[in-house]
Amino acid sequence: MTPTIDGAALLDEVEAFHRRFNVFPTEAAYVAVTLWDAHAHLIECFETTPRIAFLSPEPGSGKSRALEIVELLTPRPVTTVSASANALYRLVDSAAGLPTVLFDEVDTIFGPKAGTDEALRGFLNAGYRRTAGALRCVGEGSNQNAQIFNSYCAVAMAGLGSLPDTVLTRSVIIRMRKRAPNEKAEPYRQRKHESQGHALRDRLAKWADTVRDQVAGAWPEMPEGVTDRPADVWEPLLAVADAAGGHWPARARAACLELISAAHDNDEASLGVRLLTDLRDKVFCGEDRMPTAAILECLLHMDDAPWGDLDDKPINSRTLARMLSQYVTPANKPIKPRGIRTPSGFPKGYYAEDLTDAWTRYCPPPPGESATSATSATPQVSRGESVADTATGIRHTPTETATQPALTG
Repeated sequence: MTPTIDGAALLDEVEAFHRRFNVFPTEAAYVAVTLWDAHAHLIECFETTPRIAFLSPEPGSGKSRALEIVELLTPRPVTTVSASANALYRLVDSAAGLPTVLFDEVDTIFGPKAGTDEALRGFLNAGYRRTAGALRCVGEGSNQNAQIFNSYCAVAMAGLGSLPDTVLTRSVIIRMRKRAPNEKAEPYRQRKHESQGHALRDRLAKWADTVRDQVAGAWPEMPEGVTDRPADVWEPLLAVADAAGGHWPARARAACLELISAAHDNDEASLGVRLLTDLRDKVFCGEDRMPTAAILECLLHMDDAPWGDLDDKPINSRTLARMLSQYVTPANKPIKPRGIRTPSGFPKGYYAEDLTDAWTRYCPPPPGESATSATSATPQVSRGESVADTATGIRHTPTETATQPALTG
């Protein structure tokens, strides 16, 4: 009879091994990395495999060391700093078993000075889901056949800066930082510590064999509010925690909420979402309509906002119209400026009712203060009289029925 393996105690040992050599920024990071190591031994049980990304703004923050320890604890690790997408597809599709791919210095592939490797990004994105693959032509000259290559495998990455949004949303993100003077780590020496890590790896593999059926049929309960892509990312890790038992299910769900929240806090929203949010919270501020000129004045007076320097030019009415036209009204029509009747004419402007659907779908929740209050750094509508009439008394006149042409704002 095979002796029972205490999964919770084993994960405790894996976490302790990381703590010897890695200084992660939070307790949640230790939990996530430990569960990720274990999930790599059970990857065929899941529909998705989250990427794990060790990122930092500066060198010397322990990212590569984190990958070195992960390498010791995961099955069939392949470490690379440069690989073509085609080589990776063939590696994953080989008969040797699914590898654990470890990308170091990933900023040299996706960083601002490196451009974007679309083929490699496609590999990382497709390989996140078990049913995805890549269609490639195999053969020479005119004698070629289409073949689907599997790309599903566990991937860990380390690099400076950030990653493409499509990769980040498929990843557990660990924001590394330089060690403080009071933070100590044991020096890692491969010849000395490799065998210790491999012993833990082999025990993880044996434990995985005992819980494989349980994990394959698991539907772990998600923390409240975790849905869609974040749920896909965390489902395998929570399934591992539930199989281990002990304190791991509770720790895993706490880490899930903390790291998802941290990822959202570090997100740089797209320029379109930033525009929608600024319009809601700092421009309209409860008004039902605004002339374009007044909107532009408000945007250009905002501190720490990009609107004064878009491609070396301040935002203007044409740019505003182009950006907003990417979103739709509640009637599913592109948002466009409409004529507004004012005592002095018919300037073009925008209506809050046209923006409400986009605000609801794309913007983060409004700040705690009242939506009708305005920030001190933003001119109020009543202060836009130099460029447009105030919102008070403005009435909409459909462009096609206006008795005089609308002014461009």
